[in-house]
Amino acid sequence: MTPRLVIGIVDPCCPSGYGAGTLATGLGGTEATVLNVVGALTGSFRFQLFQNRRTEASQAAGVAAFPLAEADRADCAAMVVINSWKAACRLRTRHPDVPITLWLHIFPGRHNRAMGAALRDHGIDVVCVSQSHADALVAFLGDGPKPRIGHIWNCIADDLAPDATPRDPDLLLYASSPHKGLAEVLARFAALRDRMPGLRLEVADPGYLRWEVGEIPAGVTMLGRLDHPALIDRMRCALCLFYPQTTFRETFGLVLAEANAVGTPVLAQAGLGANDEVLRGAGQCRDVSDPDLVEQQVRAWQARAPAVSVLAGFRLAAVADRWAGHLGGLLDRDTDARMSAHAR
Repeated sequence: MTPRLVIGIVDPCCPSGYGAGTLATGLGGTEATVLNVVGALTGSFRFQLFQNRRTEASQAAGVAAFPLAEADRADCAAMVVINSWKAACRLRTRHPDVPITLWLHIFPGRHNRAMGAALRDHGIDVVCVSQSHADALVAFLGDGPKPRIGHIWNCIADDLAPDATPRDPDLLLYASSPHKGLAEVLARFAALRDRMPGLRLEVADPGYLRWEVGEIPAGVTMLGRLDHPALIDRMRCALCLFYPQTTFRETFGLVLAEANAVGTPVLAQAGLGANDEVLRGAGQCRDVSDPDLVEQQVRAWQARAPAVSVLAGFRLAAVADRWAGHLGGLLDRDTDARMSAHAR
């Protein structure tokens, strides 16, 4: 049997170490996606995880995890670095012959415009998490040199689907970190509740970031951190995922896709980040700064639940296939480069 090649997943930015045993807890979308993709591909590759703030090595579900510094000495056929282009470039100096991909889940800040030339010069390509994310990165880098940039969507479970759970027509749900516009969402909920006094809003906070959101309006219940099955249960109960904020751009928006997968519509700002790419139809993307439109949409969904669904390409099986193809392509390009160098 052909031995499985080792792929290193390097996460210099995670708030703490994570592994298969933490999947059901309140992980951020990036960490959950990493673990789901790794789990789906363990039959094809061996994975080693190198993580920020991990203090000792561990192993779970056949995947070894190590402190971040161990990545410098790792023996991997290829490496995937999460979010940090500078860490990816540093690893290139430690591993000059190993194919490296930057798996970008964020929008880089203005001070990172040098990343395009640096990544290209170091032979590091970029995988974004949506087409709109990739387009935004290309625009951000402008006319300067750029690496190869593509996208592979983040993933939702293959079996996530609507069920017979009754929906509460007066229950709205916010299910993201508070830095993703929660203060604005609360203000819009308070204005909407003045018009529709029976409405309630539940807020599920994954708990990985403290953020000041001001006074909590009447009708709001702060749920704190929920494990993933409990969060999905709240999505099934709610009239909609209530996300009417205009400042935070989602690069993908995992909870938006999960809500649609269980039949729950999402009220979100049109033209912001990946909202329109992930949320299709049913009036989900609107100008949420218009209180009349917000009220109109909520009342319409109360009168008749919309039919919403997700693209098949968001499902884990499809995303894992894309990643298997990407990793295989990395290794093939590396083999071709070695053969070309040997021929010379």
